[in-house]
Amino acid sequence: MTNARQLADEAAAQLGDRLGKGFEAAVVLGTGWDDAVAELGDTEAQISTTDLAGFPASRVEGHGGTAAAVVAGDRRVLVFRGRVHLYEGNSAAAVTHGMRTAAAAGCGVAVLTNAAGGLRAHYRVGGPVLISDHVNLTGESPVAGTEWGTDRFVNLVDAYSPRLRALAADVDPEVPEGVYAGLRGPHFETPAEIEMLRLLGADLVGMSTVLEAIAARHCGLEVLGVSLVTNLAAGMTDEGPSHTEVLEAGAASGARVGRLLRGVIDRL
Repeated sequence: MTNARQLADEAAAQLGDRLGKGFEAAVVLGTGWDDAVAELGDTEAQISTTDLAGFPASRVEGHGGTAAAVVAGDRRVLVFRGRVHLYEGNSAAAVTHGMRTAAAAGCGVAVLTNAAGGLRAHYRVGGPVLISDHVNLTGESPVAGTEWGTDRFVNLVDAYSPRLRALAADVDPEVPEGVYAGLRGPHFETPAEIEMLRLLGADLVGMSTVLEAIAARHCGLEVLGVSLVTNLAAGMTDEGPSHTEVLEAGAASGARVGRLLRGVIDRL
């Protein structure tokens, strides 16, 4: 059976053949972030991720399922438009395969973006928040199992790089920081669950990112996490969150968040 490392090496070799080599950073564009890609730079080429070994198809609206070579200044960036999730029936290994492929392709930095519910009243819908830390409530780990041996014990102190967060703050000093709670989904949270998450110290909630961040650190990548607050969490408004609301808020904020990402890449 092909293990996760071998599958990532195979996918990285295919990326090199189709998109070229020399990538310095990988960017994952989550729900609502698709319009940000135009701000990152010029797209040289792109392919469907399903053309690469180990990548399952995404079945979620707002997740394009492509890998693109983007030139941002003098840097080449590997941009994944969309991701797959546990709630689609994927394994933790499948969810984090993009991170392992990026590392095998030579990337040193991973920028993970997502759409998130805001748990704090001062967060503005349509505004980005830098992830300072996370709470993994998915019940899964990408380094569980016999494959990793003694290599499974990943140190997650400073999982979200202070250096990269400082670069982002230099680009946009008004961007706040917050702790992201990652849940399995796909249902949105109840008001009682949101209150629980606040008590746990969470500021943001979503259904992705935490497993990718763990896998990225396991591979030695430096991680920047950025949430786009696309809705206020359950119990904070008269109406609950919806996927349509998430997509609309992301589309309205694409240019700003794209400039933030490009500014960080320019400062690497």
